[in-house]
Amino acid sequence: MMSLNEKCSTLKSSANRATQVDIIRKLGIAASSMTAQFTHENHYVPQSYLKRWAGLDGKIWTSRLLVPDERMPLWKPASARGIAKHQNLYTRIAAGRDTDEIERWLNEEFETPAQASIEKAIADERLSPQDWRQIIRFVAAQDVRTPATLHESMKRWETNLQTTIEEILTETVNKFSEAKQSGVAVETSSSPHAEYFPIRTTIELLPGVEHGHIGVEMIAGRGLWLFSLRHLLTKTLQVLFTHRWTILKCPEGMSWLTSDDPVVKLNYNSAKSYDFLGGWGSVGTEIYMPLGPRHLLYTRIGHRPPDRGTVLSLELANYFQRFTAENAHRFIFSRDQDNRLPELRRRHVSAEAFESEAKQWKNWHAQQTKAEQDLLVS
Repeated sequence: MMSLNEKCSTLKSSANRATQVDIIRKLGIAASSMTAQFTHENHYVPQSYLKRWAGLDGKIWTSRLLVPDERMPLWKPASARGIAKHQNLYTRIAAGRDTDEIERWLNEEFETPAQASIEKAIADERLSPQDWRQIIRFVAAQDVRTPATLHESMKRWETNLQTTIEEILTETVNKFSEAKQSGVAVETSSSPHAEYFPIRTTIELLPGVEHGHIGVEMIAGRGLWLFSLRHLLTKTLQVLFTHRWTILKCPEGMSWLTSDDPVVKLNYNSAKSYDFLGGWGSVGTEIYMPLGPRHLLYTRIGHRPPDRGTVLSLELANYFQRFTAENAHRFIFSRDQDNRLPELRRRHVSAEAFESEAKQWKNWHAQQTKAEQDLLVS
């Protein structure tokens, strides 16, 4: 697992006397005030969702995919309260204090409004257009809020972020150069919620010299991820409402597995050629998420889905189980102890990797906070 507090290097470019406003707009920075109340324990898979897999004793069978010792049991019972959570996963600093605004926003806007609609879905009741909308919103939030998504984002930023900043910076410099020559002022605007990721811009000018340097530093970490999360769930989310969704059932004697990354975005060509890199608006991508042990929300973008309530064949249902297991990040959850799990997804045994990852999450909030504060006061 890569480090969770990496910093992008400083970028500099020759420029005329440009203000920082356009650079900030391009990178999406805006100022706002935040509340100071907070909840430290962040469940990235809601307890209300996981409880649907609980048995009569209230326990959910849980299988770890990264273990320190091969002698650890394949399945262990756990409560919804004790799994799929990290301390301060969504916590950010505002006005010098912790705020849990993201946790509360996810709960108020996506989790709570969807619960009644999901209960109707798994009770096979008629769903209104608003019910479908609430369920789709819930799935969208679940897709972007997990550590798996954070990890994928970090890898992508490590590859692309430097180039993106350079391109934006060059475009900004050119725009101000053209504005100076034409005498037409550059229009600026701000992007909502972009105060989430810390950025520092510096302008170096020498007396009597027409040109100077603009430098940009930013953190590729928690703040940028939270900004991306809010952007996806307020803007990009709309594309999901254009797809045709249905609810499929597993055959008798089977129950759907779920995981700590339960939304699967499958690009499938054959049993030996597929990946989980599908997009929300990518034609042909199959998006699905188990809503409960028997019901699974499903769409194939650009295609008409099966009728709601269709019971899948055992062969097809096993494919869904396999993809759910392969897409999981660190945990798989089940209503029952499914001893076929090793055939679907082998766990990784490494005491070193297990301890390293546990240490990273223990230090997550302190490291991210320090990196952001160091940048802003430097």
